[in-house]
Amino acid sequence: MLRLLPLLMLAGTPAAQDVHDVPEQVQALLRDYQGQVPGASVLVLRDGEPLLRAAWGMADLEAGVPATPRSCYRLASLTKQFTAAAILLLAQDGRLSLHDPAKRWLPSLPPAAAAVTLHHLLSHTSGLVDYEDVLPAGLDRQVHDADVLAILEGQDRTYFPPGSAYRYSNSGYALLALVVERASGQDFPAFLRERIFAPLGMATAVAHREGHDTVAHRAWGYSQAGGAWVRTDQSPTSAVLGDGGIYASVDDLARWEAALHDDRLLRQPWRGLMFAPHTATDEPDVPHYGYGWRLNGDSTWHSGESIGFRNAIVRWPRQRLAVVVLSNRDEPGPYPLALALGRLYGAPAAGAGP
Repeated sequence: MLRLLPLLMLAGTPAAQDVHDVPEQVQALLRDYQGQVPGASVLVLRDGEPLLRAAWGMADLEAGVPATPRSCYRLASLTKQFTAAAILLLAQDGRLSLHDPAKRWLPSLPPAAAAVTLHHLLSHTSGLVDYEDVLPAGLDRQVHDADVLAILEGQDRTYFPPGSAYRYSNSGYALLALVVERASGQDFPAFLRERIFAPLGMATAVAHREGHDTVAHRAWGYSQAGGAWVRTDQSPTSAVLGDGGIYASVDDLARWEAALHDDRLLRQPWRGLMFAPHTATDEPDVPHYGYGWRLNGDSTWHSGESIGFRNAIVRWPRQRLAVVVLSNRDEPGPYPLALALGRLYGAPAAGAGP
């Protein structure tokens, strides 16, 4: 276990760490991200204090911009925890119930979705068809959350009776973003900004809509092709917000992590519902799924994968320890890296119980 003093705090922002000054064990783990290659920003927190806050590689290969802890990456499915929190805020406000039928808010859903509730959408137990599997052939534009609803309107079927099984569903979280809009009277990006990002001081976090906002300190996504890194920042589904459209930095996520330990955003029992074992799964390292979080013994975690980006956040709440790895490349997936960093900084052994 590494025993390091917390980084000094300067006007509320931790001092950046020169990657040459981090421990050799950390350098070895981040070797693949060093140099003129797509990079990674990394944060390790204990008791809210940053023990590691550093970045390797490049945020923008073409412009020669290095990655930093302030670089903003597309979070991909790390977004789901914010979508879940938005729904829980509205439940806390009394604007909706988690037991509401999805059709109460989205009445154009087909008859097969009649039994689907918001709880089913949050816990991946709705059985709704994955919109990515039924995208129109020859699609020449990006789809948005409203397009997901339009696609599902033509799918009068489910994979299984709602509530009877688990199947990870991007469709469900796209629909939840639309529910947030209809229950709050605000568009989804505005709700996140006013109810989550601004109150928590997540200054650069944004549910990004091209042409409507700017991503500060943007990291661009890349994939390997023919032995070279090629910019692959967007796909036809990259504009869907509820399942993966937030951009943020590790500094933003430090503030988010702090809010998961107290009542500053969500009060109990609402906050606890994010981490309750709502459904069992057969996925590796995911005995249970909460609301926007995977649950594995003493840890809660989630990965995020979309074209050009691979991310992971792992939390050990009892130890007040968290690791965030954001990267702008299609490989490798950083969940094993986050676990390895956690072990260096005192995380319990894998599979440890609560």
